[in-house]
Amino acid sequence: MVDATTRFFEDLDRRGYEPLLEKSSGTLRFDLHEGARTTHWLLRIDHGRLQVSQEDLEADTVIGTSPALFDDVVAGREHGLAAVLRGDMTVSGDPRLVVQVERIFPSSPDARGPRRRFQREVR
Repeated sequence: MVDATTRFFEDLDRRGYEPLLEKSSGTLRFDLHEGARTTHWLLRIDHGRLQVSQEDLEADTVIGTSPALFDDVVAGREHGLAAVLRGDMTVSGDPRLVVQVERIFPSSPDARGPRRRFQREVR
């Protein structure tokens, strides 16, 4: 069974281009820590063009959290920026990329407003 995190990154990689990130460029590495094991996801953004891998390479921004919390973020059950502010996620490097990339994460299923409507239309 594929978890929500794997589905999220595979979808980004298949999509190849995200118009919400057309003004963004940089690399983000997501380090998902569970005990002594760390799973890495590397997201390269070049003016909206996306490329995903599981490489442990240098990145402009590194986000660290637990796999369970990240599953909740990519499923829309948790808000990533709120988790950062609570200290449940760590960010090192360029924090602007975190704010820019936050746009592509799903919002809560019961959220209202233009962002939620746009996400439904895109899918």
